[in-house]
Amino acid sequence: MSTATSTETIIKDNFPLIDQEVHDYVVNVLQDGQEEFQDADEVYEILGEMLMDVSDRAKNEKEIKIICSKLLQSVKMPDGNKKTSNGEHRILSQPVHLEMVSNMSSQVDEYKSIWCPQKESLTTVDQKKLEKAEAKLKIKQEKRDNQENNPVPVFQMQREASANQMVNRRDVRMDDVGRSKDIKIENFDVAFGNKTLLLGADLTLSFGRKYGLVGRNGIGKSTLLKMISSGSLSIPRHISLLHVEQEVVGNEKSALEAVLECDANRHALLEEEKRLLNSKDDDAGEKLEKIYADLIATEADKAPARAAAILHGLGFTESMQKQATKEFSGGWRMRIALARALFSRPDLLLLDEPTNMLDMKAIIWLENYLVKSWTSTLLVVSHDKQFLNIVPTNILHFHNQRIDPYSGNYENFVKVKNEKVKNQEREYESQMEYRKHVQEFIDKFRYNAKRASLVQSKLKMLEKLPELKPVEKEEKVVLKFPEVEPLSGSPILQLDEVSFGFGSDDILHKISLNANLESRICIVGDNGSGKTTLLKILTGELNPRSGERKAHRNLKIGYFSQHHVDQLSMNLSSIEFLASKFPGKPSEHYRNYLGRFGVTGDLGVQPIQSLSGGQKSRVAFAAMCLALPLLIILDEPTNHLDVETVEALGDALNHYKGGVVLVSHDETLIRMVCKELWLVKDKKVTSLEGGFEQYRMLVEKELEDVH
Repeated sequence: MSTATSTETIIKDNFPLIDQEVHDYVVNVLQDGQEEFQDADEVYEILGEMLMDVSDRAKNEKEIKIICSKLLQSVKMPDGNKKTSNGEHRILSQPVHLEMVSNMSSQVDEYKSIWCPQKESLTTVDQKKLEKAEAKLKIKQEKRDNQENNPVPVFQMQREASANQMVNRRDVRMDDVGRSKDIKIENFDVAFGNKTLLLGADLTLSFGRKYGLVGRNGIGKSTLLKMISSGSLSIPRHISLLHVEQEVVGNEKSALEAVLECDANRHALLEEEKRLLNSKDDDAGEKLEKIYADLIATEADKAPARAAAILHGLGFTESMQKQATKEFSGGWRMRIALARALFSRPDLLLLDEPTNMLDMKAIIWLENYLVKSWTSTLLVVSHDKQFLNIVPTNILHFHNQRIDPYSGNYENFVKVKNEKVKNQEREYESQMEYRKHVQEFIDKFRYNAKRASLVQSKLKMLEKLPELKPVEKEEKVVLKFPEVEPLSGSPILQLDEVSFGFGSDDILHKISLNANLESRICIVGDNGSGKTTLLKILTGELNPRSGERKAHRNLKIGYFSQHHVDQLSMNLSSIEFLASKFPGKPSEHYRNYLGRFGVTGDLGVQPIQSLSGGQKSRVAFAAMCLALPLLIILDEPTNHLDVETVEALGDALNHYKGGVVLVSHDETLIRMVCKELWLVKDKKVTSLEGGFEQYRMLVEKELEDVH
């Protein structure tokens, strides 16, 4: 028996009502993939869902898998001529689009076909499932090709992100023709290694709206942005987009030049102007006139001022704007990358945690700029609650492998979501109570002949009820700092007339302050004002050039650096890393500390490099706490933490029995924790009695004075 005959026999025996087009598609997939399929599970992964749909009776998963096993055996047999049932070679070049035809002639009334609107087909298959099957097969082939041609370490292969989207090409063409700048990404999947992040998700972005993408750490928000920017998820080709995720490359160009050059049209016109001015062509004058007309039309003369204003808003002084990009640190180069994106004004701007690299003044400027001046579409991942309340017009909630849209800012999202969950809980509990009541009636009168018809009626009614599932709630985030023994005497840490600097210039001059176990001190100020330097003096990492640092003899300080990621060993697991820092304890001891900060289960044994930014921060918290510090000094701890974790961190710090000194630009955390606010400015440290409200007013006044 030939392969084709055997395969077709299996299909016809098990799916007698299958349509010819679907039949041919199944045969084509099996024959094309016979060298690629390793086992029946792979055949089921590609075709299982479709075969369930075309069965004449409801077949369960086990039955379909048995059929898939038989189909695999049939194509693995020594093959003869692979032919379709009519004896002709037929290989489909693309998936069948099962669309109903509305204008067929009356002559086809008796013709049984899925194309005929007069007859209902019992085996109509969803077009998306056909395309999905083809896409899965294509991805499987590409992965095998890549593995053969570019062997990589096993772990990296497992952690590679991938996206799969069922694209209706007709809709894409219509979008291109209409030149709409709205974006609809429908029915797509995103996976990271073996973990499915999104399944059958939809994402709609209306042009001119500002979307805040929120969700727990590690759920896949940054991965989604990368899938969009890389083209793995299809958007209309005429829509320009920019994803700010990498710092600009440092070179001799100034910060201002780096921003201006991203306007490719202006740059090309100016280069052509230079060429024509040195040209002896007869028509050079005529071409120059056209160049000048184009420059005027695009307001090219205003570009330097606009670029300078953006850079100034992000913290670049006039002298810094003239400074070569290679002279800036990574954080400042990220600001240049952000400035380039704002200057370019793409149709879609993707921002991933833009406030992480900014001080409070730059954050407030960015909030105002995006609210008042940004007219294109914005999709931003942020964990800054205040930012999410001011900038977004819509919130996208990433959870449970889907994205739920909400109108309004973050505060409105929380209110509506909580109300939605309460309603779902009430509806579920009400239905469960009703089902219980009806079932009691059925059980009571099941064998009562007089009530038989009523019992049957109740049974049918139960069958027709929609099946509600318990509401899936996200677990509350809880962080716990260790218990500490009190120290006698106060203060436990003190600076007296301390100065620090390099050469003859002081960064901090004659600073006097102290901290004790009850301290909840928040330090604020512009980037570069000396906040991190002050923290390093407090920890003893830097020695003052004058003045004195006094510390209790039994004081243990825990320091969380804003560059903590650089201090983690990426190739080690979290447990191995803690064991390397504090050896000699059983693994349960390290697991206990990791568990205090939400690093549980398999996360503890995964290489740290595979963790999200927020999860790496939690590992750093655990490492800091293993030494049982009595004073915790935190430098920008909220970077990469989601909103819920920031609030959990605030609660944990308030319950901690030791002292806390905190540098942060996160307004939520500052308001939760701060009892004292220190402003670092002009080489001095000043206590602001009015707290954060006073500081924000000072910053807003400075911004107003600039304008």
